[in-house]
Amino acid sequence: MRGGWVYIATNRPKGTLYVGVTSDLARRAWEHRTGTKASFTNRYAVKRLVYAEHHDHILSAIQREKNLKHWSRAWKVKLIVEANPEWDDLFSQLV
Repeated sequence: MRGGWVYIATNRPKGTLYVGVTSDLARRAWEHRTGTKASFTNRYAVKRLVYAEHHDHILSAIQREKNLKHWSRAWKVKLIVEANPEWDDLFSQLV
């Protein structure tokens, strides 16, 4: 089985958070940036990739995404700040 990514995107530092999972992080981040899919992320302009973690198996990534979605906002923010204190957009590191 292919691996996967769990990621968190936002519209601005400490703004709206979106937790997602994908097998192709660069493609998915591009979709967020360009707004190619009508969705929650378009409605709230969630375009900034601020957190990502790789999993060797897509099923592990899917389970982690489900777990993160149940976390409180404060826990998600703490996770982002520990990995990316400035809330930099990580998209440039993918291309």
